[in-house]
Amino acid sequence: MLPERLRILYLHGFASSPASRKARFFADRLAGLGVKLEIPDLCENHFESLTITGQLKIVERTIAAASGERVVLIGSSLGGYLAALYAARHPEIHRLVLLAPAFQFYELWRRELGPQRMAAWRETGSIAVFNYAEGRELPLGYSLMEDAAGYESFPEFSQPALIFHGTLDSVVPVQQSVAYAEAHENVRLVCLESGHELTDVLEKIWAQTKDLLFV
Repeated sequence: MLPERLRILYLHGFASSPASRKARFFADRLAGLGVKLEIPDLCENHFESLTITGQLKIVERTIAAASGERVVLIGSSLGGYLAALYAARHPEIHRLVLLAPAFQFYELWRRELGPQRMAAWRETGSIAVFNYAEGRELPLGYSLMEDAAGYESFPEFSQPALIFHGTLDSVVPVQQSVAYAEAHENVRLVCLESGHELTDVLEKIWAQTKDLLFV
């Protein structure tokens, strides 16, 4: 049976929402075990002013009601990076499951956009990006980058963790997770033949995630 007083939070990815396919998948599987998955909205209808700090505060606020429960964080992409950051600052977190975690978040954006587009974003104050939750482009403030620059690229958490990463990921290089797992005995990496979304290997991910929850 599952451990008593278990709380599980799912942290969705960038420009996503609690209604994402992966969030719904985990919610359905956990419901079958009698566990309600908590999925905070990390944007809270303020996408343009999104920051790492703001999202961490939402996670903290969501967890604040916990009293003696063992809290597990499941995070996808940016949500995985947020889960790692939060766990590094809160040793009471029980375990982590990270799906293609966006380690080096700030550097990933810098490499993707290049110096000219980054400079233009900084000067204008916002950039148009596609928001998957809304299905359209929305402005995103440069405050995200200013804030993200103050956070470590590879959070040092000590909790047991599973990392799943696709070998065909073109968004977050799998080598980042490989290097992290090699340097941390508390982390087990599972590489899967899939892309960044990992939606075609969710059953494989669930099989091993469920085992982690039973420990």
